Amino acid sequence: MSDARRLVDKLWSYCNVLRDDGVGTIEYTEQLTYLLFLKMAHERATRALKPERIVPDEFSWQTLLDAEGTELEFRYTRILVELAKQPGTLGTIFRKAQNRIQDPAKLKRLVVDLIDKENWSATGTDIKGDAYEELLSKGAEDIKSGAGQYFTPRPLIQAMVDCVRPSIADSVADPACGTGGFLLAAHEHVERGATTYTPIQRDHLREGFVSGVELHDGTARLAAMNLLLHGIGTPNGDSLIEVKDSLIADPGRRWSVVLSNPPFGRKSSLTMVGADGREAREDREIERQDFVATTSHKQLNFVQHIMTMLDVNGRAAVVLPDNVLFEGGAGETIRRRLLQQFDLHTMLRLPTGLFYAQGVKANVLFFDKRQARPERPWTERLWVYDLRTNRHFTLKQNPLRRHHLDEFVECYAPDSPRIERAERPDVERWKSFTYDELIARDKANLDITWLRDESLEDMDNLPAPEIIAREIVEDLTAALVEFEAVAAALEAGVASREGAPSTAP
Repeated sequence: MSDARRLVDKLWSYCNVLRDDGVGTIEYTEQLTYLLFLKMAHERATRALKPERIVPDEFSWQTLLDAEGTELEFRYTRILVELAKQPGTLGTIFRKAQNRIQDPAKLKRLVVDLIDKENWSATGTDIKGDAYEELLSKGAEDIKSGAGQYFTPRPLIQAMVDCVRPSIADSVADPACGTGGFLLAAHEHVERGATTYTPIQRDHLREGFVSGVELHDGTARLAAMNLLLHGIGTPNGDSLIEVKDSLIADPGRRWSVVLSNPPFGRKSSLTMVGADGREAREDREIERQDFVATTSHKQLNFVQHIMTMLDVNGRAAVVLPDNVLFEGGAGETIRRRLLQQFDLHTMLRLPTGLFYAQGVKANVLFFDKRQARPERPWTERLWVYDLRTNRHFTLKQNPLRRHHLDEFVECYAPDSPRIERAERPDVERWKSFTYDELIARDKANLDITWLRDESLEDMDNLPAPEIIAREIVEDLTAALVEFEAVAAALEAGVASREGAPSTAP
């Protein structure tokens, strides 16, 4: 058995023990995060060469080892409260931390038997990182916790990174980073050449290459620890994960690569302040001076935000739901801006059954930012790869694997200059459309299909019953989401009319 598998089995077995006490997978992973950090800090403080103190002695791992019973519970809770006040990575990991393990005996067993017996600093980053990643993926399967919305299938992330090809010269950002999957994959891609890098480049790779923003404290701490266990960032340095709402304002900084899967759902969750100083609440439109369209639609605002974040000649790969492709109003305005001022060169149509969130039909948009060129549009040709028609995936019985995306990555031709890719001949699932063709479509609709759905005609080769059932659920859920949005818009219209002052004399 590999060390990574042994660690995963050991960590997972204890999760089952705590589940009886009402501690879910995500809560358990959070508690592991706190304890792992303390143990790794202890190992750094007590190592023979260049010992380094990361946490004050009164909050050290040793204080937990020395305590029993209610005293252990008291010390652990106090450590969480005090370390939450610290700056940098320390503060991000312990921000609003709470003790969810109410049985001191089980906490003691977790500290002594599970964590203390392993030397986490000596364990290779691939081993402890893989073990932690697997815990996160298991947590994503816990539908009740809603954790799946932060988890993008790793084969999809890998294919997106293989297409964008970040290099050591890049800076990579994810404005909705979840548990950090895109940042890890980008780092892993660039780390392959680490033996040839200068000391300055290696420092950049560890401390400045990736950065993420996450709205939720709990998810941000998982992301920060995930990066740390993979050798990215430092325990006592600045946090590479910022806890805030990305959409509030222009971040000021620009990045050469943006990789992201913004959260599904239509409405923004926090109060925004527009360019004119007005507040925009959840059910109101978001106004920013750098946005071309004002809307409350979350994904459309993330598209605009990423357009702002990109540096000139920067490149983005973003997972977005179908409604971004066809919605009118602000959606049309943003699409026309994207086609005109950016090079929207590739789109991957994703099949259903990939995400834990139900009813999601999504796509990956690949676009580059260019210098202003008013005389003609930057998008000359959009290549679309349809992985959806006649393809059927489920989360468990038939999950997406990296090899399912091999043809797409080959068609994308990451090694070829853009003009060579534009001259590639069509294959069945790979078709191109000129700027003039796209802009002539009603509302610049990018919801493009051309393949015949064989499942509607070939009754002898229908998908398995469970796949058909799951696709029906996906379609109905997607329809309900759209109907809910229509109903909410109508209700808002009625409320605004009823609240308007009377114009009668």
